[in-house]
Amino acid sequence: MAKAFPQSVLFCCDHNSVRSPMAEGLMKKLYGQRAYVQSAGVRSDMDVDGFAIAVSAEMGIELSRHRSRSFDEMVEWGDDLSSFDMIVSLSPASQRAALELTRFAHIDVEYWPIMDPTGLGETREAKLQVYRQTRDQIASRMIDRFGAPLAGD
Repeated sequence: MAKAFPQSVLFCCDHNSVRSPMAEGLMKKLYGQRAYVQSAGVRSDMDVDGFAIAVSAEMGIELSRHRSRSFDEMVEWGDDLSSFDMIVSLSPASQRAALELTRFAHIDVEYWPIMDPTGLGETREAKLQVYRQTRDQIASRMIDRFGAPLAGD
C-alpha cells in the first residue's frame, strides 16, 4: 500500500547523469504536477548519459535538456534541501550524502537500491536493455511507493 504522497521530492544518485534524472522524469510523467520534483548528484561531473536519454524518450520523457547538478550546486543556486518533504537516494554514496546533509532537518530519506547500468552490456542493444531494466526498476519502486499513476499516463 502506498504511503502519503509528498509535496516535494528530490531524487539523488552519484553524478545526476543516469538514475536520478530518469527518476525525476518518470515522477513528472507518472504523477504530473502533484509534487515538486528535482534531482541532484553527489557530484555533477558528467553530462546526462545518452542511453538514459534514449530509454527515457521511449516513454515520452525528455532528458536531453537536463543539466546535471550536485548537492553543493543546489545550495549555491539557492535551493534549500530542507524544503523537500522527501529525498530518495538511488545509490549508496548519495544515501550517505543525503543523510549527512539532512541530519538536522526533519526530512524523510529513503534508499532505493537501483542498479547502475553504466558499463554493462557489450553491444548498443545490450546496453539499452540494461538501461531499460534500470528505468523499469525505478518506475516499479515509484508505483509501489506513490501509488497508481495519474489517469492517461
